[in-house]
Amino acid sequence: MAKAPVLTPQSEDFPRWYQDVISKAELADNGPVRGTMVIRPYGYGLWERMQAELDTRIKATGARNAYFPLMIPQSYLAKEAEHVEGFAPELAVVTHGGGKQLEEPAVVRPTSETIINEYFAKWVQSYRDLPLLINQWANVVRWEMRPRVFLRTSEFLWQEGHTAHASYEDARDFASLIHTDVYADVMVNVLGIDVVLGRKTPSERFAGAINTLTLEAMMADGKALQMGTSHELGQNFARAFDTRFLGKDGERDLVWQTSWGASTRMVGGLIMSHGDDNGLRVPPRLAAVQAVVLAIKGDDAVVTRVREIGAQLAAAGVRVEVDDRTDVPFGRRAVDWELKGVPIRVEVGPRDLEAGTAMLARRIPGGKEPVAIDALPTVVPTALEEDQELLLRQSRERRESRTFDVRTLEEAAEAAKSGGWARLPWSEVGAEGEKRLAEDAVTVRCLVAEDGSVPASDDAPGTLAVVGRSY
Repeated sequence: MAKAPVLTPQSEDFPRWYQDVISKAELADNGPVRGTMVIRPYGYGLWERMQAELDTRIKATGARNAYFPLMIPQSYLAKEAEHVEGFAPELAVVTHGGGKQLEEPAVVRPTSETIINEYFAKWVQSYRDLPLLINQWANVVRWEMRPRVFLRTSEFLWQEGHTAHASYEDARDFASLIHTDVYADVMVNVLGIDVVLGRKTPSERFAGAINTLTLEAMMADGKALQMGTSHELGQNFARAFDTRFLGKDGERDLVWQTSWGASTRMVGGLIMSHGDDNGLRVPPRLAAVQAVVLAIKGDDAVVTRVREIGAQLAAAGVRVEVDDRTDVPFGRRAVDWELKGVPIRVEVGPRDLEAGTAMLARRIPGGKEPVAIDALPTVVPTALEEDQELLLRQSRERRESRTFDVRTLEEAAEAAKSGGWARLPWSEVGAEGEKRLAEDAVTVRCLVAEDGSVPASDDAPGTLAVVGRSY
């Protein structure tokens, strides 16, 4: 009788495969309250690496980290009508505290535009205070009706940036800078995920924004996942909170603002973009553990050599872990590391020592080959870079091969239902077309220019709609 696979095959049941990976790779568990999650150490290690890469780039733009309260007076949200309307179905509201009913209910942070604007209005006095560039690492709560770990949870972790500027142009350019130099750079060059940069349609914009820039990635099943967004808020929140500055001309003007965020949803995107039937495949530049050195048997000479190899790889700049748990069967350990997607395994046993070699297993392209132990500090870093490039290439090839240029809504819906994306003139879709597509659970993911760039406006000549099913 054939041995049952560790994971449900993707081709058999992709959602089940996704849940299997999260469980078997020890990434997360469901929390005790519906829609919440417990992020386990290995999964949190991936998030920490994403945080570090994002944080470095965010600070390079001039933004600084701060922290604002988790509980927000309900009246704050009511100040911006479109904003409160957009978030009302997702709000968690605290009505009692200390055994007493609160004088004013407090909303558990769904996002922080309102409370941050309350303080921006205090901190900004003149043009000399601008631009004001703030980022926050925090948790947020949005009550989720159809939860899925990492993708849609009632509580999740993220960063949210908030800025105030003296002009529309400055705010527009900063939102674009975050879109390209922070988010796209991390998605493409660290996560190895090909993304389409575009702007959301008016109906899909963030509540209260005048423009939303998005990054859309195609998962292995052909569905789209929104990986991050950067919003131009115009003066909507500034008007609601009277956030003004004294300009060089002596006039008191409203500031122009942006907000932008990326979350633990990126972990879900990583799983679904790169994972296979053997588990995760973690991009080397992201991996907290780029290589693991395994002792096959508990021979003293083997264990000593394994530790030496670990030290040599660490000295070569590789993030390495030594697995000398020889009381655990080697096969089980090898499978566990494969499930976790560690890019490289270096396996060493008594026979390898005699030959002066180690077995090099590469998770991303697959396969094993013997390598001279002395060559490992050179071979491993080279292999890591090759495998990083391979993941991005595979991600891009999948998106390009499964995106179809069409002319009609019917063709677009058919392409999406068959596991791909469609691209067609936005002028052929419009608001009415979006409603028709929604009947088939298909959405316009973003608008792009004919050359693939972000269009200057929704109605720019030649604007195309990228259409697909999504998470």
